[in-house]
Amino acid sequence: MSRVCDLTGKRAMVGNNVSHAMNKTKRKFSVNLMKKRFYLAEEDRWITLRVAASTIKTINKNGIAAVLKKAKADGFIK
Repeated sequence: MSRVCDLTGKRAMVGNNVSHAMNKTKRKFSVNLMKKRFYLAEEDRWITLRVAASTIKTINKNGIAAVLKKAKADGFIK
């Protein structure tokens, strides 16, 4: 299973570790993913999603229904 946010599509980024001598080696910036349950009031059911921490903050601000609608419009969910 790849480490991708279900609602925003955030993935790991690639960059460099840079030493004091300016030597560069590849590294990966992982996404802060968490498995979280959300309650959909209009459908009266719970759903479990694997979302990034920043997505949880967006859900708290805008609501799960609005975020799901935007994710569907952006093509991240079917």
